[in-house]
Amino acid sequence: MAFTVAIDGPAASGKGTISRAVAAHFGFAHLDTGLLYRAVGRRTMDGVEPIEAARTLTREDLARDDLRTGPVGQAASRVASIPEVREALLDFQRAFSRRDGGAVLDGRDIGTVICPDAEVKIFVTASDAVRAERRYLELREAGHEVTLDETLADLKARDRRDEERAHAPMTAANDAVLLDTTEMSIDEAVARAVALVQEKQAG
Repeated sequence: MAFTVAIDGPAASGKGTISRAVAAHFGFAHLDTGLLYRAVGRRTMDGVEPIEAARTLTREDLARDDLRTGPVGQAASRVASIPEVREALLDFQRAFSRRDGGAVLDGRDIGTVICPDAEVKIFVTASDAVRAERRYLELREAGHEVTLDETLADLKARDRRDEERAHAPMTAANDAVLLDTTEMSIDEAVARAVALVQEKQAG
């Protein structure tokens, strides 16, 4: 039986961690849709034209170990503003969302564009300062030489692109539940998301 959980929000808000935990809790499949755009962005850094990169994306492209770096994130944000790139990845995401056994998808336009009929929609957010600190620590732990100021500037630039793009901008769906993780531990945020899914299932 299909059951879709759409989790949106800006970078480093906690949506990826929450999504993986929710999927694991309920035994749902999980798709980090941002990884699709990161893989396309990474291919463009190798000289592949964006639309071609999206149409010919492979499992190997999604397994590259450098997809979480800052430059790839910026490239992902740029290609995500191209309507033809989004269209090329749309069918895959929608098919995944309605697979038997349930699915959790996280991204920036899941509840508004990819899965507007999702049973549960959550928009995860946090303050700029908290998100920058989280991403900075993540990048440092991965061995990347960055500063907190650079990380904050990158996040703000990406937010601006994602919110202002003409096609499928990042925004909360009208019926999404806002989950602000600024003052929350990850366990508290996951527990809230799990409760929202349980409420929907029970109702």
